[in-house]
Amino acid sequence: MVDTILTNALLPSGQLVDVAITDGVIAAVTHATPASREVEAGAVPTAATPTVSATVPPAESATTPPDAPAPTIHDLQGDLLLCAPAEPHAHIDKAFTADVIANSTGDLAGAISGWQDHYFSAAYDQQEDFHDTVRRASKAVELAISNGITSIRSHANVGEANRSVTAVKALAEVRHRYRDKLDLQIVALIAPSVVGRQGAYGRQQLKLALEAGADIVGGAPMLEEDPNQAITVLLDAATDAGTAVDLHTDETLDAEMLTLLELCRQVKERAFPHLVAASHCVSLGVQSASEQARISREVAEAGITVITLPQTNLFLQARGQTTLAPRGLTAIDALLEAGVTVAGGGDNLQDPFNLVGRGDALETASLLVAAGHQSPEAAYDLVSKCARAAMGLPAAGVEVGMQTDLLALDVSSVRGATAGAVTRRRTFKDGRLIAELHTETALY
Repeated sequence: MVDTILTNALLPSGQLVDVAITDGVIAAVTHATPASREVEAGAVPTAATPTVSATVPPAESATTPPDAPAPTIHDLQGDLLLCAPAEPHAHIDKAFTADVIANSTGDLAGAISGWQDHYFSAAYDQQEDFHDTVRRASKAVELAISNGITSIRSHANVGEANRSVTAVKALAEVRHRYRDKLDLQIVALIAPSVVGRQGAYGRQQLKLALEAGADIVGGAPMLEEDPNQAITVLLDAATDAGTAVDLHTDETLDAEMLTLLELCRQVKERAFPHLVAASHCVSLGVQSASEQARISREVAEAGITVITLPQTNLFLQARGQTTLAPRGLTAIDALLEAGVTVAGGGDNLQDPFNLVGRGDALETASLLVAAGHQSPEAAYDLVSKCARAAMGLPAAGVEVGMQTDLLALDVSSVRGATAGAVTRRRTFKDGRLIAELHTETALY
């Protein structure tokens, strides 16, 4: 039984359609009916031309009980209807700390140092930290939802001094609060070492994090003394827990740091059965064209997804390089040509690792156009369909059988959407309208 109908929805092809939704799945997509076009023009449809008639499949309408509730109707008024964006890589446990935690050097090392200095201080209070993280992460989630995002994968620092798994517990609370509006995946980002004797604490903290609500094993092997062994430990932990893996990988312009190849080797050798994502992969972008192609083929064979994070890496990388400064992005084109699933994410949000950010996937898409030289259509796919694939989520979009995590925008093209010329957004989660954002301008 159809429970929701979106009328007068504009597709990227230019077609105006009505969309029927049943239990959060697209049941039918048909040309907009004359009645729904009248609604768009401001007229009231008559009983002889019901708005929903053309959107209900014949078999469905024949079996619908006469006392069934009427479907909810949303007139999109010709707004562009797209697969809703997903955020495949965030750090909402750190969000909105830029004004209280400094990055003295502006680069990755400065951000890590500033963050650690703040949380290793004698004044640290775990309970206060929990409530503050919940507050800031909730603000980030609400901002994302208002901008059209219906799914977030967020890393949460684990094992830092007295913090232990506080950030994971805080994000688990946020996930519970917004469970009807957002899919929130939590990655346990191990801050201390996980290798050897000195890594015993980190390995214990990872286990505690998974017990506290983390879904995915994370880490940053490139920061370890033995990156290869760190990859082994993290893959072992994920195998034991039956979880996916998402590693901060080669977040550096140093061409010699290329742990991505080792990750490919280990994933293939053990036939790792769960999703694997390599986030950042900055050093791949400074390899020669032939090396980029070769390594990309290895990534494709291993089935690893690469998540590129333009805003944070544009901010952190190439500090001090005043001539021919690289952009700090991965080799997007080489990866795509090899058949790798590439997703685009926003990463940090107004914290020491990225002082700016609007929690808006359209901003990420715009940067992928400007700095990554992707077409607007390809850029939007990277932050929506590809991001969902990287997160292991079912496909969403305006096609029969797809999930109805959708975004309606008052623009006429995907290019217009990525350009940011949007004054109205409506976010749908499982076919339900969960947020509406309007921007108004008054000229005097």
